[in-house]
Amino acid sequence: MVEAVYHLCKDSPIIKPSKKTSLLFRITFLVFAMVCGLYMLFVCVQQMRSSRIIDKDMMEGPFPRISLTELTVPLVHYPTPKTFNRCECAKNPVRFFAILSMQRSGSGWFETLLNSHTNLSSNGEIFSQRERRQNLSSILQTLDRVYNLDWFSSASKNECSAAVGFKWMFNQGLIEHHEGIVEYMNRRGVSVIFLFRRNLLRRMVSVHANSYDRYAKLLNGTHKSHVHSEEEASKLSSYKPVINSTSLVSDLKAVEDSVARALSYFSSTRHIVLYYEDLVRNKTKLQDVLEFLKLPRRELTSHQVKIHKGPLSDLISNWDEVHRSLDGTRYESFINNRDY
Repeated sequence: MVEAVYHLCKDSPIIKPSKKTSLLFRITFLVFAMVCGLYMLFVCVQQMRSSRIIDKDMMEGPFPRISLTELTVPLVHYPTPKTFNRCECAKNPVRFFAILSMQRSGSGWFETLLNSHTNLSSNGEIFSQRERRQNLSSILQTLDRVYNLDWFSSASKNECSAAVGFKWMFNQGLIEHHEGIVEYMNRRGVSVIFLFRRNLLRRMVSVHANSYDRYAKLLNGTHKSHVHSEEEASKLSSYKPVINSTSLVSDLKAVEDSVARALSYFSSTRHIVLYYEDLVRNKTKLQDVLEFLKLPRRELTSHQVKIHKGPLSDLISNWDEVHRSLDGTRYESFINNRDY
């Protein structure tokens, strides 16, 4: 019996794996590994790419159309302040932003809306003080304090802030030192929110009236740029400025040029362009801002009251002259534009 088994084993053929089968298996495994690697690389690249928001309602007029640029700079940060401990919020990500605008363009009202969000801190015009913008070095040091959460203001929600920033006027060192500022913003992943007014003539009325009140102090000897009651708004709007109709067209063009220059200088940043009138008419625009900053949607509110209401003919002393100066020009829409 044993012998029979021996002969059976001896005579049985020994099956060896085919060389072709082994090579096919290796090639299949290599292709599979390459596909997996490429898929993982694609997922990583997609996560690193910043979101892109394009303003679909850019002004139809002299301002250029500029949309967001795409960056690979991380938009999420984990600041370690020197002045306090973030405690349990240390692992909460923070996004950086800056509101770039011009005086009397609605930035004060817009900022109060943003600050009504529980996770956002916008710290006002921090560069209104000259010593903070005397040179690029002082500007960057100030920016570091803000984005490190070491800046304290009435709007600060430092420990658990999900977004921190401030508003910056064009005439506060922003344009003068734009190259160094753009480099800083792109390096640190600062998102830019441009805020302008479509009707530059209404802005001009607000600028003149605010300048007058600095000296007249119509509200019981106190100057206020923003008010919170209809009574205060009525008193401030009682002053009707005289607009220089001779230089009006060139003055409006100068403002346009300033806006176009700023958009050009900061075109490489991650940014969104907003208009005051659009925010007033369409509150859903505010949700676009929260989406741009990657913040949870919230209802945003402000207690500020608009000062100059009604048709421009009721707000300008020399309305007839102004009307004649702009009639038939590219700015004719400003005088025919209804209030919002």
